[in-house]
Amino acid sequence: MGQKMDDLTRIPVSHCPKVFIQRDYSNGTQLSFLNKYPHELEGKVDAQTFQTTVSKLNSMYEEAETLSGMTYCESCLACLTAYLSYICMKTHYEKMLQKVSVYINEQNQNVYIPRGLMLIDPVERGLRVLEICVLSDSSAGR
Repeated sequence: MGQKMDDLTRIPVSHCPKVFIQRDYSNGTQLSFLNKYPHELEGKVDAQTFQTTVSKLNSMYEEAETLSGMTYCESCLACLTAYLSYICMKTHYEKMLQKVSVYINEQNQNVYIPRGLMLIDPVERGLRVLEICVLSDSSAGR
């Protein structure tokens, strides 16, 4: 009833075609993904929307890996407690990965799923690739 996509054209996530956005190693091993628009997404989502999503993800990962006084204190506390402190608290990196996951879910609900696509959290792929599943064979009328 209020669905934007016909159930007959929907493909199960495990069997759907996938588009992989590779990591960008041009700045060393810093976690970021290539911002180049893949031709497989043409007609599904515009390049500006895709690039905005990837840029936001890259900036969130950059913030997660940034060293600060807080991260130094976390590390010192971990050493002093034989890393038992990590049982009681989440690290800055873990908190940022959680924010990335929330952002991906929001993007899926508001942008990608209505267009027949779905972003897969890079954590599920070992932070190696950003995976995009093509859920339908049409762009849901777009």
